[in-house]
Amino acid sequence: MKILNILLLHLCFSIFSFAQDQYTNLPSADCIMLEDENSIICKYIHKRVNHDQNITVLWIDPTGKVSRSREMVIPAMHGSVYDYRYLMGRMDGIWEFKVIENNKEVSTKFEIKQ
Repeated sequence: MKILNILLLHLCFSIFSFAQDQYTNLPSADCIMLEDENSIICKYIHKRVNHDQNITVLWIDPTGKVSRSREMVIPAMHGSVYDYRYLMGRMDGIWEFKVIENNKEVSTKFEIKQ
């Protein structure tokens, strides 16, 4: 059952990626909530480059406080990276998922209502 959920999740993100124009809308960020999986999954997409790329991922709670900061490396020629959090225990309200790459910020917002 877990494998089926992972495959469905991958399919959803593939559809989101396919729907975006790869050259005019990059970089971009998007999040989805899977309440049955108790998860929030966010994806950051950027233009593929021929070198590893360091990024900083920030999860910002509704009060403006950084709930989590994470340094990540997107390997050369890869176009995306995922990060996830558990839904249970998160504060209700508007959250922000922000990625910093080369001093440029990309973010998206989502609402948690429990």
